[in-house]
Amino acid sequence: MSQDNRIDQLFQQKKERVLNVYFTAGYPQLNDTCTIIKTLQQSGADLIEIGMPFSDPVADGPTIQESNQVALNNGMSLKLLFEQLKGIREEVSIPIVLMGYINPVLQFGIEAFCKACQEVGVDGLILPDLPMQEYLKEYKGLFDQYGLHNIFLITPQTSDDRICEIDSNSKGFIYMVSSASTTGAKTDISQSQIDYFERVKQMQLQNPTLIGFGISNQATFRQACQYASGAIIGSAFIKVLSQAQNLEHDISGFIQEVISQ
Repeated sequence: MSQDNRIDQLFQQKKERVLNVYFTAGYPQLNDTCTIIKTLQQSGADLIEIGMPFSDPVADGPTIQESNQVALNNGMSLKLLFEQLKGIREEVSIPIVLMGYINPVLQFGIEAFCKACQEVGVDGLILPDLPMQEYLKEYKGLFDQYGLHNIFLITPQTSDDRICEIDSNSKGFIYMVSSASTTGAKTDISQSQIDYFERVKQMQLQNPTLIGFGISNQATFRQACQYASGAIIGSAFIKVLSQAQNLEHDISGFIQEVISQ
């Protein structure tokens, strides 16, 4: 099934300046999820990463943590998210990835979760706290069965050997975390981050890479794209949503500004 995966199709068609945008499901309002997805596609995003709200998002910075809490307070749940995503594929063709922590997935039931993903047209999962060995041993068969790519993260601390191991067990793309800190919008990219980007670029991995954490605007997006197939914007986009007067208009303006040459 994986030959039909929209993530693979995307990277076959587009080798550079791929923009992946993260937002938290059920934020800012409970029923904004589908409006945001459709508007992101119309505005020129290439890939959408939907955060599954969790009460203890330890890897995330304050902006995303707060959006998780608001979404949970709004009443967001995995069951409701899958209900919202029903029929989304009639209007949206770009890849959709769900990101979050393994705990809610296990509570939902791993096979039920994978099946629900397939039914609504989710292409991949990013579960940062799911160890690779556990994934390979316990879950890979199920993920493959339901056509789901599992996306792994690497950081500046990840050794070359480990990066190669991740590369050989990856499908879709590799998420390059730009720094060891939590997520959050930064204004520029440091020399030590550039050294890390260069190191990974020179490894010539078989999977494309997307750089995330600290990508917030046209300048940081453009810079990240020099070292990877593209980049991921999260916290900066959540801030746009939190301040939006008109969701469609404000999303479109932000995305157009980021991707303009």
